[in-house]
Order: sequence, then C-alpha cells, then structure tokens
Amino acid sequence: MSQRSALLPIFLIVLVDVLGFTIVIPLLSLYAERFGASPLTATLIVSCYAVCALISTPIIGKLSDTYGRKPLLMISQAGTCLGFIILGTSEALWMVFLGRILDGLTAGNLSIAQAYITDHTTPENRAKSFGFIGIAFGIGFMFGPALGGWLGQYGMHLPFIVAAGLSACSILATHFMLPPEPLKKKQVEDTGPVGPGGKRPGAFDVETYAEYMRRPGLRGLYVQFYLYTFAFSLFISGFALFAERRFITGDPAHPWTAREVGFLFAFAGLAGIIWQGGLIGRLVKKYGEYKLCTTGFIALIFAYALFIFVPAADWTWLIGITILSSFGNGVLRPVLTSRITQSVGKHEQGVAIGISGSLSSLAMMMAPPTGGFLINEGWLDAWPLVAAGVSLIGLVVCLIVGRVSSVAASPTLPKAELHSKA
Repeated sequence: MSQRSALLPIFLIVLVDVLGFTIVIPLLSLYAERFGASPLTATLIVSCYAVCALISTPIIGKLSDTYGRKPLLMISQAGTCLGFIILGTSEALWMVFLGRILDGLTAGNLSIAQAYITDHTTPENRAKSFGFIGIAFGIGFMFGPALGGWLGQYGMHLPFIVAAGLSACSILATHFMLPPEPLKKKQVEDTGPVGPGGKRPGAFDVETYAEYMRRPGLRGLYVQFYLYTFAFSLFISGFALFAERRFITGDPAHPWTAREVGFLFAFAGLAGIIWQGGLIGRLVKKYGEYKLCTTGFIALIFAYALFIFVPAADWTWLIGITILSSFGNGVLRPVLTSRITQSVGKHEQGVAIGISGSLSSLAMMMAPPTGGFLINEGWLDAWPLVAAGVSLIGLVVCLIVGRVSSVAASPTLPKAELHSKA
C-alpha cells in the first residue's frame, strides 16, 4: 500500500472526527446550564471526560497493537458517536455526563490514527505525514466552532445530533476506505524514531513517569507543558460561561450565546492555522525555540489578563486578544513538544510524548473545575487572572530552567509539530 493511499483515509477520518468534536465546544457548558447545572458542575463535565481518557487511551492503544488499528479505531469512533447521540437526546443532566463519560472511555481516535501513520510510513517521511493530521485539525478548529454556534441558535441539541452524524460518517470512512491490517505485538518493530503514535505509559505506570521526571532538563519542560495546558484548559472550558456573563451584543443588547462564542473560536482557529502553517517555522529558525517559548508565555499572560478590561460590546478588543492568544497557544504546544522530543533519545520519543499527553489530561481534569468555581462565585475578573498567573509561573520556569533544557540540536521544528493541535 502506498503512503498516499494510507494517508488520505486517515486525513478524512481525523477531519470528520475533529469537526464533530469542535462543533460542541462552544455550547457544551451552556447546554449543561439548560439542565440546571451551575458553572462548576458544567465544567466538571470536561474533567470527567479527561479522567476517562487518561485511563482508557493507553489501554486502547495497546489493544490496537495486538488486534490491529482499524477495529480499535472503529470501536473508539462508535463510542464517540453514541456519546454524541446521548448528548443530543438528553433530558437530564446525568445524561450529559453519561455522554461525555462514554466518549472518554472510548477515547483514542487520534492516537490510533497517529499509530497507523507510524506503521505505514518510513522514518524519513514520518514527520511530513504527521503534518496531514495537523492540517485536518486546523480545518476542523476553523469551521467546527462556527458551525456549532450557528446550529445552536436553532436548538441547543441540534449540534450534538450533527456531530453524531459526522462521527457515523467517520465510521463509514474507516470501514470502507481504511485497509484492514491487524498487527501482532511481535510484528510491531521500527528501527527509526518512535513518533507521536508510539508508546504511551498507562495512567498508573508510576515508575515510567518517575524515571523521566528525574531528568532535570526534561522535568522543567514537562512543568512548562503542564502549566501551559492548565491555563489553556481553564480558558477553553470556561470561556462560554464567562462570555455569557460579561459580553453583550445586538440592539437591543443581549448576553452572548453559543453563536458568538462559536464565531470567535472559529476566528481563533483561522489565526492558529496562519501561525502554525508557516510562520512558526520561520520564527524558530530566526530566534530559536527558547526565545520563542518565552515569547509565547508572555503573549498568553497579556492575552488572558486583558480580558478584564474588554468593554462589554467591543469586538475590536476581542479580535486583538484572540490574535495574541492564538500566537501564544500556536507557539507553545509545538515548541514545547519539540524540545521534549529533542531532550530524549530517538527510541524514547513515543514515551516522552505519551507522558506529555497524560499531563495534558491531568490539566484538563484540574483546570476546568477551578475556572468553574471562580465563575460560580461570581469572581469573573479572577477567572482570566488565574489563567494569566499560571502562564506567568510557566514563564518563570521557562526562564529558570529553559537554557538548561536547551539542546544542541538544530532549532528547526519537526513538521509534524508545526501542525499539532492547540
């Protein structure tokens, strides 16, 4: 099977999956409010998904090593589809939680898709191949939130039904377009570097986590990655609730809805594509990863903090802040991931990236309820300031340990990371 024939179905599968996921981003917390959820309870929905995904993703990944990528990918997609159906037909808050828990327990679509690419590409072409997943993410994050916000005005349940339909299309694409190639554990061998689709330690594999955390330079990078993800998760999970209480639009004025949130997220996705599509690579070559990392944290500090000064109905401020935050987010994830992979041996890269994925899940468990508590108590100014403060700590850690963890390798980022999800 040619590399192109393997990548095309994976590209379409990931694109449809991401579209389904991003459609629900602007309105999940607002949807939960319809069933009487407080801001704290609404943000706990995100945490429930993260807890389930932290436990299930490594398990599903290992099963795909034994029984093949295609059947496990379809199981993961089926769980996502059923989760969206439950969300779209919910009549009580517990059904909203059930839908997200089911999706989390079968999470693993992306990691299996990455593993499939690893199986069917040579090491020298792997970075370029992972870029296709980044492109799919960029397109999904640009159109999904806007579509979800637009559909939400015709019924809060409708975006979830559409997302379920897209997920079903993804299952069909996997069944008909992806060649069945089950792999046995003894057959999974690769003399090249292990990419992002490689091994991911289990949620309770304490020894592996401790081994990597004992390395001073790598530990500092992981701390930065966690702090960045914590601030991002706090922001992304609580923004709709914050905007509903802070911003107004129209004449006569009315609070923001999923429509306005979706359009702003779509603009952020477009800005992210511009940053990650070519500008970051040039900036890294010119300034190096360390300087770009510090600049990314500085951009996020200002972007989050500026939200307390935004006039209630001023889109100009919001667009400017969105450009600034999209730069920070678009820079930090690929740069930090690149530095992590360069700080370990080639045979360790899969595990190293797997640990960063687990840290991301941990941040998604802790950050949303933190932001939900602040909004629930009416401390709206504290919500963006906490995100800014966490980013400030990340900057301090970057300045203290950044040069220690710098490596002698070329500053050029792997192409796969230039397109990774923010």
